[in-house]
Amino acid sequence: MAPGKGLRTVALIVATGGVAACGGSEKDVYISADVNTLYNVGMDHLEQRQWTQAVRFFNEVERQHPYSAWARRAQLMGAYAHYKKNDFDEAILASQRYLSLHPGSEQAPYAYYLIGLSYYEQIVDVGRDQRVTEQARDALYEVTQRYPDSEYAKDARAKYALTLDQLAGKEMTVGRFYQNQERLIAALGRFKTVVERYPNTNHVAEALHRMVEIYWALGITEEAQAYAAVLGHNFPDSKWYRYAYDVVKDDYTAPSEGGGFFSWLF
Repeated sequence: MAPGKGLRTVALIVATGGVAACGGSEKDVYISADVNTLYNVGMDHLEQRQWTQAVRFFNEVERQHPYSAWARRAQLMGAYAHYKKNDFDEAILASQRYLSLHPGSEQAPYAYYLIGLSYYEQIVDVGRDQRVTEQARDALYEVTQRYPDSEYAKDARAKYALTLDQLAGKEMTVGRFYQNQERLIAALGRFKTVVERYPNTNHVAEALHRMVEIYWALGITEEAQAYAAVLGHNFPDSKWYRYAYDVVKDDYTAPSEGGGFFSWLF
């Protein structure tokens, strides 16, 4: 049903204050209408980017007509309106509630995807806590695993890869700080994490170089040479390989490509 007379009627109720509870504030206006009208008014507000009003009408659909097919649609559209309003925590809660009530719904893939997006939009720079990045990573991974052939899987995979790069970037930031403070063992642990947990990110070449530097500084030259060889094998044109080679070049012997050292990493 397209917005029409019903829309204008409900809009008039809201504009004039309607029957209000809790002192009659705009937020608490009681809207009484048939389910089609309420849902269509919500959609109309959504199209006009009036997110708060859209949420209000979608909530009314569920409150007044909880057992209708429209109520299920309104739950998910309300979650989307929260997302567009940048109320990401509310979008996550609404999506999770939708999934708890309708786990087998055809729209479940979108609800999972919306949770991932809501976490993803809250990612902050690598200088700050990355807990939300981990939550985004886990939520987006769930989309790719549960619904690998859905229309949301491709974007979820791309954003998942970006969360890994972000988490690797955090490890690099902390590792560099430790290295500059000459806390070499702590720094080494961070760089190893990048290499072992995030091998497909953009930070691996630098992490390998810094491992070479640290092993060399610690006098563990065999390990330094070995990691330089791994770096040269996987990133032969990288500036980080040139830097690493400058560190170990006096005693450097690259192992053969068939050597066992390469197999565990790449």
